[in-house]
Amino acid sequence: MFDLIIKNAAIVDGSEAPAFPGGLAVKDGKIAALWHGGVPEGMQAAETVDADGLTLSPGFIDIHCHSDETFYDYPRAEGKILQGVTTDVGGNCGISLAPLRQEYKDLLRSYVGPAPYAWESFGEFLDYVEKEVRPSENFACGVGHGAIRIAAMGFEPRKATAAELEDMKAMLAASFDEGAYFLSSGLIYAPGTFSDEAELTELSRVAARYGTFYATHMRNENLHIFDALPEAIRIAENSGASLQISHHKLIRREMWGRSVETLQLIEDARARGVDAWADQYPYIASSTYYASNLPSWAFEGGIPALMERLKDGATRTKLLKETEEMIGDRWKDIFLGYAVHPDDKKYIGKNTAEIAERMGVTPAEACLAIVTRNGNDASEVNFGMCEEDVERIMQAPFVMIGSDGWAYDLDYPGKPHPRSFGAFPRVLNHYCRERGLFPLETAVYKMTGLPAKRLGFSDRGLLKEGYWADLCLFDARTIHDDPTYLDPCRPCSGIARVYVNGVLTAKDGAHTGSRSGKVLRR
Repeated sequence: MFDLIIKNAAIVDGSEAPAFPGGLAVKDGKIAALWHGGVPEGMQAAETVDADGLTLSPGFIDIHCHSDETFYDYPRAEGKILQGVTTDVGGNCGISLAPLRQEYKDLLRSYVGPAPYAWESFGEFLDYVEKEVRPSENFACGVGHGAIRIAAMGFEPRKATAAELEDMKAMLAASFDEGAYFLSSGLIYAPGTFSDEAELTELSRVAARYGTFYATHMRNENLHIFDALPEAIRIAENSGASLQISHHKLIRREMWGRSVETLQLIEDARARGVDAWADQYPYIASSTYYASNLPSWAFEGGIPALMERLKDGATRTKLLKETEEMIGDRWKDIFLGYAVHPDDKKYIGKNTAEIAERMGVTPAEACLAIVTRNGNDASEVNFGMCEEDVERIMQAPFVMIGSDGWAYDLDYPGKPHPRSFGAFPRVLNHYCRERGLFPLETAVYKMTGLPAKRLGFSDRGLLKEGYWADLCLFDARTIHDDPTYLDPCRPCSGIARVYVNGVLTAKDGAHTGSRSGKVLRR
């Protein structure tokens, strides 16, 4: 007697093997049987689902996201569950909520955002998520270089001392012992911007010792990417760590088309024996903190120090000048996605040039005004990539899919990037079915089996007996990424059911309320 039988499905098992007609049974949260063809006579279950015309795959694994920053408010994670994601992987871009030290807790809060911070060690953080958050999806996490650096030396804009570096290495090793999956860096954000290659190499040696990888949001993804990507490769090569290029892309029109060269650099590194991989979100727009439009020196000492600088007339004038020089004529491509201050909510969904016109100021002045009122609690959507690069990168065999999004519910009060609600169906709909970049089996593999292998999961990411029953049942003919830039907070169509650890968590575009996710520890 099983808990669940799904019959008459087209099985895409996550391994990139050809689809086959079959059925699957679940018992106690795990896949208890997998059948080619019909379900044998005599098999019984508490619930039987006839999946005639539907595809059954593993639940999608979002290898690059930031849900650890938001699921305290949104533990149901509707935006993720309703697009078929059953496992979120946080701690990316150098941003994690642990480890922390009390003396620098306010600096970490200003860097990452509001959260309970009722922990110090990485293990205590995972315990809190498990016992207090109880998210709907499974959760695995990396440890952020930014968090470690803040815990060791605050937002000091200098090279770490030998003692501070040893302190960081000890915190990193302890975090791995307590369940962290990898080390990440965010080198366009302070304090990551203050670190040098030697520091990152030393920390990556710790990752190598634990047999895991260094994931990097590189120092530059536009005009200087051919300095940043070789640095990332050198760090891996010299440390012995595996390398993950986070959300690989080329921003700015001047760089469009040069993914041919960046992919070749990664291929060359792989040929030399560097275990190099990448992930990507399927959009031509990026998203990050709105304050990232300011020069990096403005963040020395953290967000509180930035807010003080904005009050000083001479410093503000310098910031205006340098911000204008950095962005140039691209303000029309930078949209306000969210702002916490009530005076700025009317600008959500508008580009900065429009906002400036409404304010009666220059775009740089509008940008600084929004940062002054919101600090780091405002986000942007930035249109900077081209479709040709997105498609070329996506087809590389070493590239997997990640949303780079957050866990939100459908009632989220803003216009965040639609990747938080539709990244995975967009790959299946637009790039697989419509554009024909690869077969369905490859698309599913890039979202399930490949990230599971990358993370070292031994019992998730495949439809296989003994594996946890993280399942997505969808119509491959109609699945569609309904979330848009103007209306992002919507469920995706074509997804019939989503199960997390064998528990029905979404049905026909609605969340069931179940919170059966597990905290995964390395």
